[in-house]
Amino acid sequence: MAGFLVRRLINYVVLVIVASSLAYMLAASALDPRSNYAGRNPPPSPAVVNATLSALNLNDETPLFERYMTWAGGVLHGDFGKTVDGTSVNEDLKRRAGVTLRLIFIGLFVGSIGGVFIGAYAAVRQYGWFDRISTGMSFAILAIPTVVLANMLILWGTDLNQAIGFDLVYVQGETSAGFDGGFWSSLVDRLQHLILPTISLSVGLVAVYSRYQRNMMLDVLGADFIRTAIAKGLSKRQALIKHALRTALIPIVTYFAFTFGSLLTGATFTEKIFGWHGLGEQLINSIFKNDVNTVAAIAFLTAVIILVASLASDVLHAALDPRVRVG
Repeated sequence: MAGFLVRRLINYVVLVIVASSLAYMLAASALDPRSNYAGRNPPPSPAVVNATLSALNLNDETPLFERYMTWAGGVLHGDFGKTVDGTSVNEDLKRRAGVTLRLIFIGLFVGSIGGVFIGAYAAVRQYGWFDRISTGMSFAILAIPTVVLANMLILWGTDLNQAIGFDLVYVQGETSAGFDGGFWSSLVDRLQHLILPTISLSVGLVAVYSRYQRNMMLDVLGADFIRTAIAKGLSKRQALIKHALRTALIPIVTYFAFTFGSLLTGATFTEKIFGWHGLGEQLINSIFKNDVNTVAAIAFLTAVIILVASLASDVLHAALDPRVRVG
């Protein structure tokens, strides 16, 4: 198993290098930091603009490959350079990465566990009322874009708070402004802010996972090894959990890494709509500000996050399928 994981890790590291390099090249070619100085009053001299951009490694008069090598050298030492405002990219993204990862991990946990449970139960109760309702709701949810769903949740949360007479859920921000309570009060406050963004991210994931899990379970339920396990004395529940569910989960964990990509995309809109100051919000702001180094840093961090998710997917795959460990 160790050899399998090492080979996969090497492949992922190469993919991260390629993806982050292409992201920097694209950002450095498409964005125009020089335009940030246009229209200023009094207008800075071309020499001052060039000196400022060169100090930030953003001067478009410097060859692209030279700028890339400077940026890559900094990344190897853990330095993502400076923003267009001259502040450290590292310091800005350190806190934002924690915000985004907290939102994504909770959304992933809720979405994957909920989707697997719903899909497996729907397969066991095929064509029953639960199967039909879950199928209809899944297709309805998948038809709603994340942006629309997030705004619907804000309206729903506002109406709910008005109906019950107090704020059960909050529709903006990570915490209440100026809140200074104890540990448990702060925890409750954060959870109240987390409810709607988590639903926005996880509900689509529940719909996708439930569809995949249902189909995989239906393929396994009629297999010979399930009938053999029951014939040898296992109860139907034990056979379903120990054999059918475990086998049906193998294709699902392969999809695990791709889930992170879709969650990161969804988090970009979710953070912007709910006022969470994470990587997604900063990515949008950085593009508008022509901040090449920040855009490239976020692309690099995203690639690393997906690398870790892919490696975790491989570990789960190997744990569920002995054939992978042997190979």
